Amino acid sequence: MSAARLPVRARIGAYVALTKPRIIELLLITTVPTMIVAERGLPSLWLIAATVWGGTMAAGGANAINMYVDRDIDRVMERTKGRPLVTGAMTPRAALTFAIALEIVAFLFLWATVNLLSAVLAVAACMFYVFVYTLWLKRTSSRNIVIGGTAGAVPTLIGWSSVTGTLDWAPVILFAIIFYWTPPHFWALAIRYRDDYASVDVPMLPVVESLRNTSVRILGYTLLLWALTVLFSPVAGMGHVYLGSAIVLGAVFTWYAVRLLRMQDPQVGVSGGGAATAEVEVRATAMRLFTWSITYITLLFGAMALDQLLRSGW
Repeated sequence: MSAARLPVRARIGAYVALTKPRIIELLLITTVPTMIVAERGLPSLWLIAATVWGGTMAAGGANAINMYVDRDIDRVMERTKGRPLVTGAMTPRAALTFAIALEIVAFLFLWATVNLLSAVLAVAACMFYVFVYTLWLKRTSSRNIVIGGTAGAVPTLIGWSSVTGTLDWAPVILFAIIFYWTPPHFWALAIRYRDDYASVDVPMLPVVESLRNTSVRILGYTLLLWALTVLFSPVAGMGHVYLGSAIVLGAVFTWYAVRLLRMQDPQVGVSGGGAATAEVEVRATAMRLFTWSITYITLLFGAMALDQLLRSGW
């Protein structure tokens, strides 16, 4: 069925899917707690709503452009065959028009309701995601997600600037936390879908490196992430609720990363039994790490917000 003949509800669903709502959820998980830390309490509900809505539109526009650019490989990869530009639920032109409109509205909305710095940061993140990650690095470099992850870390800066109108060291460390969280989070998923990425010549790290080398990188980034979350406590003046949570959550994340690494043998990339069976086990372990990484960032930023709300007497 052509896009024009789809029921209105289905067309609306296609536009929503184009924005990748699940990714936006992760971005918002970092934005609101950052605002609470910057405020040292609960900001006005209007400011929270305006920042979240503006950030949602900016991120949704960036994700829609990403789908527009990647529609050729999305047709091949099993994980992405259900996307609206692949199924025909939407035309490429409609998708691109929608994406650009979202970015324009997001910029104007954030400028009018929050401040210019937040608006500029939101659109800059979109530009980086589209031009640096999607159009340049994704199909040319195994460091694609490392550098490209910069865009996903910008919501922490947006959240902070929406409250203070400025930036300082605390939001910079928050930015670094998301920057170093992104590679182990995404590489774990890429291990599971390594064949998918290989089929379209996208050089994600697990495609061009052994599973062991990928796991070593995951552990390295996880340790850096853990250190940064602890460093954030004195820099931002956090309390015991946050610091205790950062230590415990980081320890669990590290345990998952170590477990993934210990399953493998340097020669074959996996340990024990047949290579095919062992690789299935490694992929399952990687998905458990991926799932935990989402839980981790949710609990970490939740603890951050709770810490400040308790200290402010809210």
